[in-house]
Amino acid sequence: MFIPLVEAIAIEGKDITADALLTQRKLADYLVGRGAHYHFTVKGNQPTLQTDMALFFDGRGAPDSIEVTPPDHGRIETRRIWCRTELNAYLDFPRVGQVFLIEREVFHKKSQKLTCETALGVTSRPPEQANAQRLLAINRGHWAIENSCHYVIDWNYDEDRSRISKGNGPENMTRLRRFAVGIIKGLSDGKTSVAEKMRQLQRNVRLVFDYLRMTLNSTRGISA
Repeated sequence: MFIPLVEAIAIEGKDITADALLTQRKLADYLVGRGAHYHFTVKGNQPTLQTDMALFFDGRGAPDSIEVTPPDHGRIETRRIWCRTELNAYLDFPRVGQVFLIEREVFHKKSQKLTCETALGVTSRPPEQANAQRLLAINRGHWAIENSCHYVIDWNYDEDRSRISKGNGPENMTRLRRFAVGIIKGLSDGKTSVAEKMRQLQRNVRLVFDYLRMTLNSTRGISA
């Protein structure tokens, strides 16, 4: 499904980031074949890849790079990264340039709590094209977008408390919510928040139908 979305986009030389859902061999081959580079998160949907990488990074020693972000939103984040090329020929994944593990430690100033999480990743860029600092920057950019999108959806649709859990239900509902947010942002002037625009639409649903060209006035002048 993802490949048709990027066929019309110029991606040569770009880093295409994706969460574990899109960590797929076919997509990796496609992106590199078009001159782009992939930067994928590795989780349980690629169990062999995940197990091999996790075992390799066990007892990993000193990190290759450490990044501490300025205190913001009441928290201090420390990111550490380990990068390796020794697994490239062994892993059953195409066009591997290096693998990495990122450890993210967050200190919440208000609660005085410390949380820590790790993430495995694989990229087609070799070390000479992307050192540890660059991989951290690519990863941070990906999650800044992801977290922003998730925050908007969770704040306005309370997604994290959704009780839909069977089959493809959770994924389908997420797609519908993201589609709705896309429409709402399209109706916005760039200065109005999603929440504020939703309140406006509750009082004037006609705006949604006009935007989707589902009313007579919005389709005038358009030939069949």
